[in-house]
Amino acid sequence: MSDTPSEAEPRGSASNDSGVKPGIDAGEPEASEVSEASEGPEGPADEVPVARAGDALSKGDSTRGDSGGSGSGGSGSSRADSEKRNVATRDVTTQDIDEDEEWEGPVVESWFADVQARPPAPIGNATLWAALATGVLSMLLLGDGLALNLLLVAIPAALGAYYAAQAAGRRPHRWTLVWGVGGLALLSVPALRDADWPSFLAVVAAVAAGSLALHGGRTWTGVLFGPIGLYTSLVTGPLWGWSGLRERSGGARGNVGPMVRALAVAAVLLVVFGALFAGADAAFADLLGGLVPDASVSGGPWHVVLFVIGVVGALVVAHTAAAPVQWDRVEVPAGRPRGRVEWALPLIVLAALFAVFNAVQLAVLFGGYDAVLEKTGQTYAEYARQGFWQLLLVTLLTLLVIVLALRWAPRDSSGDWTLVRAVLGTLCVLALVVVASAVRRMDMYVEAYGLTRLRISVVTVELWLGLVIVLIMAAGVWGARWLPRAVLASAAVGVLAFGLVSPDALIAERNVQRYEAKGSFDLDYARGLSADAAPALDKLDEPLRSCVLQSIAQDLEGADKSWYATSLGEARARDILDRRPMSPDADWNVCNRLGTELAYR
Repeated sequence: MSDTPSEAEPRGSASNDSGVKPGIDAGEPEASEVSEASEGPEGPADEVPVARAGDALSKGDSTRGDSGGSGSGGSGSSRADSEKRNVATRDVTTQDIDEDEEWEGPVVESWFADVQARPPAPIGNATLWAALATGVLSMLLLGDGLALNLLLVAIPAALGAYYAAQAAGRRPHRWTLVWGVGGLALLSVPALRDADWPSFLAVVAAVAAGSLALHGGRTWTGVLFGPIGLYTSLVTGPLWGWSGLRERSGGARGNVGPMVRALAVAAVLLVVFGALFAGADAAFADLLGGLVPDASVSGGPWHVVLFVIGVVGALVVAHTAAAPVQWDRVEVPAGRPRGRVEWALPLIVLAALFAVFNAVQLAVLFGGYDAVLEKTGQTYAEYARQGFWQLLLVTLLTLLVIVLALRWAPRDSSGDWTLVRAVLGTLCVLALVVVASAVRRMDMYVEAYGLTRLRISVVTVELWLGLVIVLIMAAGVWGARWLPRAVLASAAVGVLAFGLVSPDALIAERNVQRYEAKGSFDLDYARGLSADAAPALDKLDEPLRSCVLQSIAQDLEGADKSWYATSLGEARARDILDRRPMSPDADWNVCNRLGTELAYR
């Protein structure tokens, strides 16, 4: 739950930073970073992992030498031997080998030599109860679909992780709170939106944010490998919980038998008397039916599976919080610096090509598109569609070029850093102009053919790539220690905003406006939108309105979900259809004719 595995500068991080962003990280550490690193130890889970054999041997020799007494001279001799062993071990580990020598050791394994997690502290009672609550809520709430229930299940799992980290001596850091609160906020998207695709993106982003809250990743390796750390606890987490449960089932720690029996008796009493009260009063029966989840016997096996998934998931999260993998300590070797001419000349040529292209774009912008279309023989839509995809690929390749250029950038003097910042800064500025041109191309294409899910998705990605370029430029000025977390945070915020603005509703609203202005409408595509689009589609006149809302009405009619499995988009669509029922004139023939007529206007 803490950022501290990476707040103290990990060994090998110099090569780590230089391998990813040389030249930007070359300066002194920022004051904020120093203060974070000097906050003090944060418990066993945040200390250096188990020492390797050479270090342990050196430590043991040093201890024996100190106990030998000052008069015999054994302490100095043993300490000298220990230092020699440490130097030898460090040389093998960091692979400080001449380029002409051949290294036959396990290179990749040396990168991950210090990432092992320490054994966690014994599981606490609070963590066990949180895991049990997660399993029960999963069993009761997750059988009907995903909406608010996913957030309700995640809350006890997060509490279990907090208690486990606290027992391990890890203190929550401010970035831990940022990632934790951000992950829970992302899980609110399924509760608000009926569309599956923004909800899926939000859940994936929530897993990534939760992983960073558990591991405390700060470097690029910590950010990229963090989600993998959850999978390392898939086996150790349940075993850790089982050992704690067995310890409490007997011996001096007490017995869980009385508690299990008490819960069983309470459940029987609630079922018996609840059924009697429900039979005695219809209003109470309706209230009970709306509040109590469905736990029918026919779905018994599926409920058991959901219970197991909930308990195991909570134990995995808690075990990761108690003993995170130290991904920030992955040692990635830095790239070999190139000479100024070898490094700068290709980038200067590329920047000149960018400048020429951007000049043409400005000329087209101020000179109008008619002359360009007449010269190229393309239509307005063809010009816009073709340009966007190429420019999107240009943006992606530009980011790749920047990353590779930073890896092999010259870094021997202050003049080298000035050259790196000047060349890459110019390239970033020109790339931003390309991003703006790509967004303009897609806007032209939407004006011609309307907004779709693919078009709004790729525009969002293009805008985020532009933001990443801006962050890289800022890192060149203020240092890049914050860059990995900032990039991931921007992605998480973008996914959250994407879900909150309701892309299906935005697509429907834009296409309705286009229909009112030009009279053309893609009826078949609008039918495939989710219930989130109902408020915008409700503005259409009959019988077009009923033709568009038919599929949404059929989906809502066949899905009788509980309150915890119903999204806000579904609830609003039901209210709209209740207020204005479907028109009887919207039969299949009428809708088919309208779809054909409006598509070709």
